[in-house]
Amino acid sequence: MSQETSAKFIYDKAIVIDALNVSNWKSPMVFESLAMSGTTAINATLVTWENFQQTLDYITDWQNIFNERSSQIIQITSVNDILQAKKDGKVGVILGWQNATPIENDLRRIELFRNLGVLIMQLTFHERNFIGNGCLERGDSGLSNFGVDAVSEMNRLGILIDLSHCGERTTIDAIEMSTKPVACTHANAQSFHMHPRNKTDEALKLLADRGGVVGATAFNLFLPSGRESTINNFVDAIDDLVQRIGIEHVGFGTDFTQDQPQEFWNYIGAQQGTKLPSTFFDGPEGYAELAHAPKGLETPDKMPALAEALHARGYKPEDITMVLGGNWLRLFREVWTD
Repeated sequence: MSQETSAKFIYDKAIVIDALNVSNWKSPMVFESLAMSGTTAINATLVTWENFQQTLDYITDWQNIFNERSSQIIQITSVNDILQAKKDGKVGVILGWQNATPIENDLRRIELFRNLGVLIMQLTFHERNFIGNGCLERGDSGLSNFGVDAVSEMNRLGILIDLSHCGERTTIDAIEMSTKPVACTHANAQSFHMHPRNKTDEALKLLADRGGVVGATAFNLFLPSGRESTINNFVDAIDDLVQRIGIEHVGFGTDFTQDQPQEFWNYIGAQQGTKLPSTFFDGPEGYAELAHAPKGLETPDKMPALAEALHARGYKPEDITMVLGGNWLRLFREVWTD
């Protein structure tokens, strides 16, 4: 094997983009792990249930983090920033949402948050909001009138629409109504493992047909082996998506939850972030245990092992590069506006 075809060489040269990381941003270990990972950029979750004012406070906190950790990370505001992060050996941080609750009932706030650097917005998280329905909502009504306008506004402003937690009808509506390609930053196929958070073949194929990208997720709960999952089980999920929608539409979003305390699990599992127990949640203790990343890919510093696992499966260097981040970079170029 030549050096140019080794997994390490491929990984070191590649733009590596983790399309979802929801770790504890107050933990120094999280940033140390990222610094050792060789990751070029992450979609860092800013929002799950937060409202307008809470989200502004979090963005303020992140400005402090960017200043304090400027030797390790930079804020991503464009594709050029991702390329610069790779050149400088830093980790680029894309501020992203897992819910659109911060705009509340005012569409004008989408532009405000875009100007503050929010480049990825997931429409719904678990339940219904003003825009549409989450995947764990008791009904599935699709996009609201407000939601149709929100999709149009995100298209206009160059914000990537994320559908990972959306209900099926809301997912299909958003794909069909968006004038730009959309994403599922962290989801697998329901045909691979049946869970409401995974996506139907219809949604996956429609998303791919319109140029979107799906990030296979390493979240154990969404893999067939559950808490016994390994990095090879995660690569099974990647293989499955490649077979369903094509290599050019597959990336990854680990959904790392590094150093998150029990309070985090209580919060994301509560109805609308306030009522626990919820009608859709079996209990935060069991959920937290299942949610751990698979063996061999527990934290970002293990990320080079993903290139090794793909290489061992027989993926060609150019295909590994696409899955590691090339496909996300192409999508960001199509969607974001400077």
